Amino acid sequence: MTDTQPESEALPSPETMPSPDGLPRRRKPAAAKAATGKAATGKVSLDEREAALADALEAEIEAEEAAAAAAAAEPELPESLRERGARLSSLEIARKIVEAVEDKKAADIVLLDVAELTSMTDYFVICSGGSERQLGAIADGVVDRLRDEGVRPIGREGGSNSHWTLVDFGCVIVHIFAVPEREYYQLERHWANAKTVLRVQ
Repeated sequence: MTDTQPESEALPSPETMPSPDGLPRRRKPAAAKAATGKAATGKVSLDEREAALADALEAEIEAEEAAAAAAAAEPELPESLRERGARLSSLEIARKIVEAVEDKKAADIVLLDVAELTSMTDYFVICSGGSERQLGAIADGVVDRLRDEGVRPIGREGGSNSHWTLVDFGCVIVHIFAVPEREYYQLERHWANAKTVLRVQ
């Protein structure tokens, strides 16, 4: 350096410092340099910078592992009834309805697949009861059983006095008949093109 060369050209900027790749690097603030004992010279070796980066990375990894361990230690929440009901397929709901009407001693149970014949539902469950009281018990038993599975009916029509009770679950419609009314309305004949999934006498 000559005596005439300006001092600003001879020394690097106070804000930057040279690096091995030739790109300028911003100097550490004075407080950080003082903490590392380099405030006087402002020089930090490459090994020290790599060590600092390694320490920071290791601390980040330890924090992530601690968070994962804490999450694993939390008890798993039980599945809600609504979530369980939402996972059931139309056929699974229909089969649970068949089980429910069987438990209430319904007679001549038929499960029809009507999905290709109508857009209002996927399945019909048709069954008979021997008395007005049994018709109500069958309908109540279906509603109670499906409620336990997280499935609620959209609607219910007809009481035991009407001799025909309908319980609508959307994807499955349940028809509970008194024997004379079932013979009169011949619902299975009206849906003769539907596939019979099962029949329980």
